[in-house]
Amino acid sequence: MELRQLRYFVAVAEELHFGRAARRLHISGPALSQQIIALERDLGAPLFLRDRRGVQLTGAGRALLADARQILALADGARERVRQEAEAASPLRLGYVSWLPDGLRALVAPAVSLRVDDWVLPSHTQADRVAEGTLDLALAWIEAREAAAKGLSAHLIWAEPLPAVYPGVTTGEPVPAARVTVLADADESAWSSWNRYAVEFATHVGAKLVEIDDGGVTGEAFYAHVRRINAPVLASPKRHTAAVPPGLGHRPVARPRPLWTWSLLHRADDERPGVRHVVESLEAYARGRGWTTAPPGWWLPADDPHRTALET
Repeated sequence: MELRQLRYFVAVAEELHFGRAARRLHISGPALSQQIIALERDLGAPLFLRDRRGVQLTGAGRALLADARQILALADGARERVRQEAEAASPLRLGYVSWLPDGLRALVAPAVSLRVDDWVLPSHTQADRVAEGTLDLALAWIEAREAAAKGLSAHLIWAEPLPAVYPGVTTGEPVPAARVTVLADADESAWSSWNRYAVEFATHVGAKLVEIDDGGVTGEAFYAHVRRINAPVLASPKRHTAAVPPGLGHRPVARPRPLWTWSLLHRADDERPGVRHVVESLEAYARGRGWTTAPPGWWLPADDPHRTALET
């Protein structure tokens, strides 16, 4: 007597029709009949009465039905417990774009083993990878519509103020947002998220938008653009691997102050305890450092998923 045969038996017993049971099980009618006959032969008793009027359970069939359901429930429960245990023992895969909190693994240990993915990719790509299941979590930027369309939950970890880089020395004197130049790159595969943010910000504050095609949103090419433009240029949240050259400095941007929100993303239907632990641990860590508190006079894109939370 096999579990498969018991599943077939229960389906026929509940449908009292071989054709409907076969469709429910996604097998052919003859194959289903052969398995029921094999089960009856193994048990030494007929389980169904078959005639022109239909299919009925025999006394032996009625006796088997409750036991079969219990056996299948036990087997399914055992399978689910093994699956959960295996998932709990496996490290969760986390992707990121350019920023991670210091000591991230220690924050969630020992309850969760976290494997930080080596592929540093743009926000929209990391969101896709979480949605398709090749990542469990990601720290990235996302819009509310995109999160909903991909079935993702987004938890605010850091509302990062973006400064301007300009020819001069670093100072705390703010530069008005309307006087900032904003760069947008032609390569949408790499800069789709930044471009949406940059265009909306520039349009909102009346800042100058400059289109580039050399990846100069970050790195040495960015600093070259700042020198060429000879004015404050909004810095992207992409971490610079190149040191700030002599003669260039940072200034905060004000009226309004642009914020870039880093979200911890996971699939909305992923209710694993490990995922919940990572979310709760990072949210608590972020609150303790004031990362989720917005400074006065802030700005976010209209479709940022965290606008309501920052307004309260």
